[in-house]
Amino acid sequence: MPANLPPHYYEAEKRFREAKTSEGKIEALEEMLTIMPKHKGTDKLRADLRRRIGKLKDQAQQKKGGARRAATFSIEREGAAQVLVVGAPNVGKSSLVACLSNACPEVAEFPHTTWKPTPGMAPFENIQFQLVDTPAITLERIDPGMTDLMRRADILVILVDLHADPLQQLEDTLKILEGLRIYPLGRPVPGDLPKMPFVKKILVAVNKVDEEGDEEDYRAFLELSEWKLPCVGISTRTSRNLGAFLRMVFDQAQIIRVYTKPGGKDPDMTAPFILAKGATIEDLAEKIHKDFRNKLKFAKVWGKGVFDGQMVQRDYVLQDGDIAEIHL
Repeated sequence: MPANLPPHYYEAEKRFREAKTSEGKIEALEEMLTIMPKHKGTDKLRADLRRRIGKLKDQAQQKKGGARRAATFSIEREGAAQVLVVGAPNVGKSSLVACLSNACPEVAEFPHTTWKPTPGMAPFENIQFQLVDTPAITLERIDPGMTDLMRRADILVILVDLHADPLQQLEDTLKILEGLRIYPLGRPVPGDLPKMPFVKKILVAVNKVDEEGDEEDYRAFLELSEWKLPCVGISTRTSRNLGAFLRMVFDQAQIIRVYTKPGGKDPDMTAPFILAKGATIEDLAEKIHKDFRNKLKFAKVWGKGVFDGQMVQRDYVLQDGDIAEIHL
């Protein structure tokens, strides 16, 4: 099948040949990719343009130097947990972060649009998670800066495209992570690793479950997947299940929200302290102020596991939603 390319394509191709900088060449190639019609006759040409765009962006990053790249990939943790969205090109990572947070990552149909991590804060009830859009990772290409970023994150979300062989995308991404000694929590870790492994909370989000008819394909994905990781089907186009996705992030984070109150006054229910599951009154006291741990005498707690205002000791294990009155 002939490509039948429109005149505007050849104009962009001319600008590519005449461009003197990598940025100019990339801009022209991306325009060519956008203009090009989608059919079998252009498949090879589209793939070639994607490879050329990826290669030029790699070269541009290398010229900026290692120190600058390291700074670009150093994202200060904010919110209740740092959640990295990772995966293959064009699965919807930027769209997901843009839908749920205040971030504005560039969204386009061509691959490798995202060349640096872009964080945004995603509200969930009365807390926020830091969602980070990241450059695509493939078996052939991964930015070196991604390694430390993924190892430091609290949670990794592997995003796959329901309509683009999601099983293979999941398998490839997990293979990449294993090559970096990153393993899902609860899964076996090889005992012969030369260096320490990084065990992470990992969940899978299957994007483009846009319509009711896509549910059948999503269920087939769940049945065929051998990994059995926590999984949710979503749609960044229709916002389907995005609330359920954030609920799953909260569950994976293994955190609790605890509120404090001064004696005789109401608690501030808009500003909880975030603690790990299993945290005690003693941990809460230290979270409030480092000196409170030693000064702590007892606390009064309002919550599901106690009667209102029950006096508890420093080893009392808190639950999500508890209200505590610290006595020093």
